[in-house]
Amino acid sequence: MTTHDRHDEHDRNDQHNENEYEDGAPDMDTGTTEPAGDTSADAATPELVIISGMSGAGRSTAAKCLEDLGWFVVDNLPPALIPTMVELGARSQGNVARIAVVVDVRGRQFFDNLRDSLADLDAKQVTRRIVFLESSDDALVRRFESVRRPHPLQGDGRIVDGIAAERDLLRELRGDADLVIDTSSLNVHELRAKMDAQFAGDEEPELRATVMSFGFKYGLPVDADLVVDMRFLPNPHWVPELRPFTGLNEEVANYVYNQPGAKEFLDRYTELLQLIAAGYRREGKRYVTIAVGCTGGKHRSVATAEKLAARIAAEGVETVVVHRDMGRE
Repeated sequence: MTTHDRHDEHDRNDQHNENEYEDGAPDMDTGTTEPAGDTSADAATPELVIISGMSGAGRSTAAKCLEDLGWFVVDNLPPALIPTMVELGARSQGNVARIAVVVDVRGRQFFDNLRDSLADLDAKQVTRRIVFLESSDDALVRRFESVRRPHPLQGDGRIVDGIAAERDLLRELRGDADLVIDTSSLNVHELRAKMDAQFAGDEEPELRATVMSFGFKYGLPVDADLVVDMRFLPNPHWVPELRPFTGLNEEVANYVYNQPGAKEFLDRYTELLQLIAAGYRREGKRYVTIAVGCTGGKHRSVATAEKLAARIAAEGVETVVVHRDMGRE
């Protein structure tokens, strides 16, 4: 078991580099991390984040981001030892207040113990969250081929065979995740920005929302909790003077929301989200991704995502807006 070395991200350019998604693919750096946290004598149970997901989807990048934020990070810890790690943190006199554990299929023989460990943590009322890194088959194949490494589960088969086996193994864990991040179209810096948005704050908000516009012709976002279809409104694409612009343009937004039913939809859906958000809080869900779609992800979905995000933020929910497919056409 090792902790991650710190890496200086400032010298990297913003160009997409799939090689940096190194989970299960490139060699893993090892080293020792000094635990960060409160130095008081309070033996409170540390906060725990479990990072898992598909090999090649960015687990190492997510873990390094938490490490840079002061978390004590342990890579490839056998699941059966997670409760022990939390107990040791509780004895650290506040020096280890936040622990992140990377759990993946490299510990195959221990992975079946994860369910028992989670039940043990719940029985002890440990505050824990599961972050699941997801990616499309195409993106994962490209990443493994770019580093010329086999998938941990492919055996004598192909990379796609290993990916399929891993998806089947992780299906239940993905369903239990508090936060699912799809890295198919993200570079390393964008993934770090998502992790920062979720974990960088000094105080955890009650609920955090990501409002994502997308185009149905490019596929549904796999990490969406709620999906909104704006194709019931006229498409500005067929208005020649509006076609070159996006939903961020004021004229496009006015066109969309001057259509019959547009404002009523926004009002009623905002009320529905208030009801859903209250339920999420009661169930302890901290993160929600709302996907707003139209045909191409350029006009109606973008304009609606911006307005919906503003409404949600006005309710006191920390909100991030992402336009997945804008500029893709």
